[in-house]
Amino acid sequence: MGGFVAVILVIVNLFLFVLAGCGMDLLINILLTILGYFPGILHGFYVIWVYYDRREQAALGQPAPNNAPGIYSEKVQAGGRRYGTMGRPAPSAPAPAPAYN
Repeated sequence: MGGFVAVILVIVNLFLFVLAGCGMDLLINILLTILGYFPGILHGFYVIWVYYDRREQAALGQPAPNNAPGIYSEKVQAGGRRYGTMGRPAPSAPAPAPAYN
C-alpha cells in the first residue's frame, strides 16, 4: 500500500508542477504532504480543479470575477491563459476625440 501512495503523490505533485510551475503552490503542496499525506493530495487536486474550471470558464467567455482562495499562481487562476507573475494587461486608453476646426 505504501508504494501505491507514493506513486499517487509523485504523479499529483508532477502534474501540479506542470500546471502551476515552481512557485508558492508547489511549495505549499510539498509542505502539506510532509505534514500529512491527505492535506497535500487535497491541495493538489484543488489546484488542478481550479485550473481546469477556470480554463473551461474562459473558453465559454465567462472569466471568473475573483481569484480562487489559496491559489497563488496566476497561470492557475487564469486557466493557463497567463503565466507566472505577469500581471493582467492594463486596460487600453479610450481613443481621443477627433479635433474639429
